[in-house]
Amino acid sequence: MQMNSGSVLIVQNKGGGHGELGFQLAKNLSSNSKVSRITILQDDSCNDSKEPFCSYASDLDSSKVKVVKASLGDDNMDLDGLKASLGDESYEYVFDNCSKGPVGAGKAVCDAAKEWGTKLFTYISSAGMYLPDETTTFPMPETTAVKEGAGQNKFDNYAIELGLPLVSFRPQYIYGPKANKYDYIDWFFDRLVRGLPLPIPGDGTQLVSLTNSEDVASLLASVIDAPEAAVEQRFFNCGTNQLHSYDDVAYMCAEIAGIDKEKVAIEHFDHKMYLKTPFPFRPTNFYVSSDTAKAKLGWVGPKSSLKDNLKWYYEGYVDRGGSIKSMKGKLGPDREVCFLSKTTEGGLGSIYDEFDPLEIDASNIQDLLLGEGV
Repeated sequence: MQMNSGSVLIVQNKGGGHGELGFQLAKNLSSNSKVSRITILQDDSCNDSKEPFCSYASDLDSSKVKVVKASLGDDNMDLDGLKASLGDESYEYVFDNCSKGPVGAGKAVCDAAKEWGTKLFTYISSAGMYLPDETTTFPMPETTAVKEGAGQNKFDNYAIELGLPLVSFRPQYIYGPKANKYDYIDWFFDRLVRGLPLPIPGDGTQLVSLTNSEDVASLLASVIDAPEAAVEQRFFNCGTNQLHSYDDVAYMCAEIAGIDKEKVAIEHFDHKMYLKTPFPFRPTNFYVSSDTAKAKLGWVGPKSSLKDNLKWYYEGYVDRGGSIKSMKGKLGPDREVCFLSKTTEGGLGSIYDEFDPLEIDASNIQDLLLGEGV
């Protein structure tokens, strides 16, 4: 089988936290002189009317990028099925932004890369597989213990067993201009624009790393210019070094939304007292550093900053109807955390009643029959 020099395959999931990375990676690699053609193998269960999928045709260079649909979520997908979807073409570089384990399409893409003699096999894993403990130093290094049973860890091990030139990145908390998931930052705006308290666990000084998807893509793409160093190191954290405390994120969002700092009602709470906490991040410190990627791959670091990006993010939030969307059924955990300290004047009712009123099912209530003499 003849390898097409500079050919890139991007295996892309149907959406979620990594949903825009295939798109951003294709945009980035389109200008790389070492790349001749790019195929996005797209899970066909994606919603073509939503970002970034609706922008494939308009924003990607059609002379260099083509999109192929396949049922990547089908556990019956095997090597032959994957190759048939691609027209039996082969690829020098593979970027897998889809697989959650070495099963179905996940196993098939590994097997195909082995057969093709792929030069670099880059897997977008997750920092969520880390298992920090009381001895862990932050930011978490690549040597931090991982969940052995995690699908991503099993995928790494399978690729290594096959002898693939694996490079595995572990990103966390991604946002971007073509986002497919808005939960992290929307959580703050959803409460701020409605005058609701923000239940933040602990004392709010915990640090978070929120990374623009364009910066993530530039880091992923850097392996092509340093293939030997990438494979030798193998595992890389993926994120910005710009850290913000949970409370600071709340105040930055308030400033962008035109809300005075004095009106930001942060409610700190002990997360151990609740089965379900309303916060989008972990209750404790959980962040990584990209220092290894800078040292080994020559990555220059992020070009974006959360503080600067919040302006266009908030404009997008309003355009998406974020400030007027229904919050019904979404504020129950908030209500539980903030019940004792945040009520309407006079202590009657709740500030949550306007946006997420409690509904009591009285259909099965029966009259209480009291016996004689009671």
